[in-house]
Amino acid sequence: MESLFTFITDGTFADWLAAITGVVTAATAITALTPTKTDNKIVSALLKVLNILAGNVLHNKNADD
Repeated sequence: MESLFTFITDGTFADWLAAITGVVTAATAITALTPTKTDNKIVSALLKVLNILAGNVLHNKNADD
């Protein structure tokens, strides 16, 4: 329990939280800017990963999902 308290209070938790929210925000912005999928398999795979990172797993989908 003490190590958890140390993790939260020493600034490490704040760094991790900022990193995670930054990734989610960036992924959400990118998926919002790409309203449709392309035929390119690489872009499609990247878009799928970004949708998962952005939390777009149920209602918040791209236009053609």
